[in-house]
Amino acid sequence: MELIEQLKKPLLFSGLNDGDLAELAAITVRRAFRKGETLFSEGDEATGFYLLLTGSIKLCRMSPDGREKVLHFVKPRETFAEAAFFGDGKYPAEARAMEAGEVLYLPRQGFMELMSHNPGFALNLVVSLSLMLRKFVSQIEELSFADVTSRLASFLVRRAAESSTSFGGITYIDLGIRKGELAARLGTASETISRTLRKLKDEGIIEVQGNRVVVHQMDKLQKISERHE
Repeated sequence: MELIEQLKKPLLFSGLNDGDLAELAAITVRRAFRKGETLFSEGDEATGFYLLLTGSIKLCRMSPDGREKVLHFVKPRETFAEAAFFGDGKYPAEARAMEAGEVLYLPRQGFMELMSHNPGFALNLVVSLSLMLRKFVSQIEELSFADVTSRLASFLVRRAAESSTSFGGITYIDLGIRKGELAARLGTASETISRTLRKLKDEGIIEVQGNRVVVHQMDKLQKISERHE
């Protein structure tokens, strides 16, 4: 029953009933991973996909000039590597653990057999992939049209909504990732992120304390972020 409850959480399986979920649970494999571990590499045979239960996973690719490009940070309750069902049968990116955790692995062959006799599986997969495509389109628009300051401000505003504490009108945000990884996520260089943080600090909007950002003027930060929203 615990496994069925976990399978209910991601969007991919949200429309399935308990009977369908029980069939899905029968082919699911629980796996633990360590910090820094690679679950699969770009170009590996795509044998299945995953549901993240705990921990953090980074999906990334290497550019021709050797720079790492972060495609997505997977959060608990999200599925990833659905590309196992399409294309040339290879994983298009690397999945690396940012911190230790646990996943549910769903083998491609078993899942395809379930879809063959249950159209609900296929429908849920299409809906999920459509929503993921929207997210990636938004990311591309952000990288193409928004300057680094507004992208960084937008990240901080979103991060504040997810994980922050406030006292006396001051908001404390835990970045959750290193500056180098943040730069990769925003499509720029670490030096540019550092300069942008200093610029926002000089304007009295934020203050940086290690891996934490203290926001003194959230209203100004939100206005900056609106330039690309």
